[in-house]
Order: sequence, then structure tokens, then C-alpha cells
Amino acid sequence: MTMLVRIAYRNIRRNARRTMLCIVAVGIAVFFAIFMQSMIDGMTAGMEKVVQVFDTGHVMMTAKDYEAEKEYYPAYYPAAEGMAFAEVAAKIKAIPQVKAVLPRIMVYATLQDSTQKHALLWGISIEEERRTHDFNLTARSDGLVEGRYPLPGINECIIGAAMAKKTGLAIGDRIPLKTVSAQFSDKMWNPQVTGIFTFDYLRYDEDVILVSIDRLQRLLVLGDAAQQVAVFAERPSDAGSIAAVMAGLFGEGNVIQRWEDNYFVALMRSYMPLYTLIYLVFVVVASFLIINTVLMIIHERMKEIGMMGSLGMTRREIVSVFFYEALFLAALGSLAGCFAGGLSTFILSFFPVDFNVMTGGGFKEMPMSGTIFMSFSPLMIAQGFLFGVVALGICTLIPSLKSAFIEPVEALRR
Repeated sequence: MTMLVRIAYRNIRRNARRTMLCIVAVGIAVFFAIFMQSMIDGMTAGMEKVVQVFDTGHVMMTAKDYEAEKEYYPAYYPAAEGMAFAEVAAKIKAIPQVKAVLPRIMVYATLQDSTQKHALLWGISIEEERRTHDFNLTARSDGLVEGRYPLPGINECIIGAAMAKKTGLAIGDRIPLKTVSAQFSDKMWNPQVTGIFTFDYLRYDEDVILVSIDRLQRLLVLGDAAQQVAVFAERPSDAGSIAAVMAGLFGEGNVIQRWEDNYFVALMRSYMPLYTLIYLVFVVVASFLIINTVLMIIHERMKEIGMMGSLGMTRREIVSVFFYEALFLAALGSLAGCFAGGLSTFILSFFPVDFNVMTGGGFKEMPMSGTIFMSFSPLMIAQGFLFGVVALGICTLIPSLKSAFIEPVEALRR
């Protein structure tokens, strides 16, 4: 066996062109396998993060009646009705693994004297939200690009850069608007714009007016109640255990949902077989690149195979030489592909890819950031290395077995 390994190693060194051709083919195949998997995982992780930050938290509690009419964002169905938010938060914070409990309100507003007729009023506990997570997931910041966030208890707001551009609003302007309170009465309001934000999430950048929750509670006559209670865990995986405890505390009349239950998260995960199929197409194409290269290499070495047979090497030994040679080439090519794929995905995990350029935009209704970060994973790189070694080993074994059974005289004649 040692002799056969030595022969295989010498075969690699004696034809640099052939060796480099095979290494490059394997490297390209492994690179694309790693890159595609990284992009798919990055898209999925990006959507899940947007859902957690802007929609559900890790666990979301709302009233059952609110869920039945959720598309209208009704303010008159507060979560845990009859309880002040401070009391609700105290009970939830006593649950292990809970990081933060945040009140939220989202209602429709009709804009007066504006080219944009409708918007969403988003009332949040601004400082607590900013301490808990980033709003701009691309820049990993609070998203403020100009001015400041609204102060509690004052008629102030901030708007997205897309809305400011569309409506012509600037810092210092007032936004006359109308909304419906928890008592079903029309409420007129004209908050002053104090800042411009860019969350890199088109729906919020274009449609949302962000205000302090205490001011919106007063406007909507909600008292100390919240329409939504967003719970953030130490780890997203803790959501299930926290939701189970909350169901025991507040289950009657309320709906407790984990972030995994979100429609778009479930939809994205239901598409995973399709993404896997796309990934497998890339793997198959890459495998054919390897197969084509190996077949060409073995075909041009027919006389060499015949020479080995005429010198007394058995068919098993001939196949073994080619197999060991393939393992050497596979290891070198896979290492090159893993290095290129790992380096590129590692860099792109810090520098986002503009998703709108890739897709042409049009994802306003989906919880997706305008950019995505590639997913970097040592396990993914290890899988790419294994793919390169196994693919080249199999691709070499089959044609070399076929060639080894050709009679030496016939092989020399070719």
C-alpha cells in the first residue's frame, strides 16, 4: 500500500498542468457549494431577525380579539385586558431566560395635507427598545441618520427616509393626522418631526411614523395598557419554554405566539426544500465539472494504464493508484475551494450584500432587510471539504475501474 501511495504522489508531481486542472475544477465546485449554502442560510437568518425585531419579539402576546382583526391594527383590544402593563411585565420578567418585556402599539393613521394618505403609527418604549436590539440590522445601529428620537410625553415623532423623500417632510415639520382611539372616536394629532431614520426595511422606512408609547397611549385612551407585549429572551431558542409559562399565566383571552409561528418564518421554512433543490442543482453541476475533468485525465492516460498492466500490476493495484491520486488531488482542490469559500463568506458576513440589487426590490410586504449578510460556519466549510473529497473519489473510482479492465495490449493501442 505504501508503494502505491508513493506512485500516486509521484504521478501528481510529474504533470503540473493536469494536476492544476483537476485542483481548479474541484476548488471551483467546492467554492460554489459553500457560497450557495451560505447565501441561503444568510437569507433565512436575515428574515428571522427582522421578524423578531419588528414584528413578534421572541414571544408576542396579544388579545384573542385583536388576532381576529389583526390586519386592521385595532387599538381597542389591549393585551391582558384589565391589567396595567407594569403588572404584566413584572410577571413575565420573573420567568427565567427573559431579557426584556416591551410594550408596543401599532395603529393606522390617515395623513392630512400630504401626498401620502396613509401611514402606521408605531408606539414603543424607545430607550428600552434601543437598549435591547438594533433597528438597522445592516449598520447594526439604532437607524437614526438625522436629528433625534422623540422624547417621552411630547408631541414628537420620527419618520423613515423613504417617507420623508416621498412627502417632502423635514425635521421641524408637523404631520397632521387622524387615527381611531380605543373608544372608537376619531383623534386628530400633529406631532413634530424630530428625526429621520433608515431601518433598511422598506415597509418601515416608507410607511411608519415612530412615536413614544406613552404619548400614543394617551392619544388612544389606552391608559397603561399595551396592544402588544413583545418578550425578548436571552436566546431565541428559549422562546418555547417562555411561551409555555406565559400561556399558563395569561392564556385566557390572550394569544401567545413564538417567533417561529410567524407566517413568513413558516413560509420561508416551507421553501427550504426548494432552496435545497437549488443548492443540489449547483452541487450536481459542480460534480459534472469534476467528472468531466477526471474522465479527460483518465482517457489521456490509457497508455499509462496499459503500461502498468504490462509491468504486472493487478487491476486492484491500478485502481488503487488512481484512487489515491484522486484523494491527494481532492484534498488539495477541496482545501483551495474551502479557503476561497470560507474567506469570501467570512468577509461578506461583515459586509452586507445589497439584496435589492440582486432581486430588483419589490419585497415591501415581506419582512426582509434591504441587504443580507452571508452566513459563515465552520461546519459548512467542513461539509464543502467532504463534498469535494467524496465527489472526486467516486468520480475517479468508476472510470478507473472501467479502464483497469481493458487488456494491456488494447490500452497501449489506444
